[in-house]
Amino acid sequence: MQRDLHETMTNNLAASDLGTVALLLDVDGTLIDIGSTPMDVDVPADLLASLKRLIELTGGAVALVSGRPIADLDRLFAPLRLPAIGGHGAEMRINGEPAQHHAKPLPAALRKSLADAATPGSGIIVEDKGYSLALHYRAVPHEKQRLQKHIEASCAAFPDEAVEVLPGKAMFEVKRLGVNKGEGVRALMKNPPFDKRKPIFIGDDVTDESVFAVLPALGGEGFSVGREFHDLAGIFASPSEVRRTLQRLAEGGSGARPEARA
Repeated sequence: MQRDLHETMTNNLAASDLGTVALLLDVDGTLIDIGSTPMDVDVPADLLASLKRLIELTGGAVALVSGRPIADLDRLFAPLRLPAIGGHGAEMRINGEPAQHHAKPLPAALRKSLADAATPGSGIIVEDKGYSLALHYRAVPHEKQRLQKHIEASCAAFPDEAVEVLPGKAMFEVKRLGVNKGEGVRALMKNPPFDKRKPIFIGDDVTDESVFAVLPALGGEGFSVGREFHDLAGIFASPSEVRRTLQRLAEGGSGARPEARA
């Protein structure tokens, strides 16, 4: 039954007219597989080739939407310098222009206090993005409760800083309140070549919920990877399926079929 559904339902993503859509793509867990550390990840050459071709076919309307800083994205996707929303909306770059900054970095003292959770031998990995700080416990899941308490105490010590704790896949990230990917996408879609296009977003984690929430008002569609969110157009099983679909799109064909929503 489910197999028949996959075969008979239209794959809206692969059938899209690339002259009328904007492709907005989360990175970790969506375009690329989650690594053992934030920098221990692989960006396949065929993905770079697909993105390069899709930029051409869409007239530049392809953007990365990530919690990573834009400088980090540039290192991973070199030699491409894609339009991007970085730092969960703290940064935005369009058409190769210098990145616009929409938030101040967190105070160095707060970031140090948070990072102190990574005691020697703890197995916790610190990812200091400036605008936010992430603490990864994917290798030491038993540290989750201790991390939560440490983060609560660190944030309480800086009552004048309006921050929020964003849970992710085996990680917690502390960022400024009100800075999120959804607001970043709203701002992006006001600018050419993204304006007057239908946004199609693919994401995988709770950090992407703010984008799924704004898509209806923008006339867009959302696809996820491996999990349910409200009002999706489809679900991909894995990042490799997303990459295959983008490759087929770039080649002018149909892609791997995400699970269609009835």
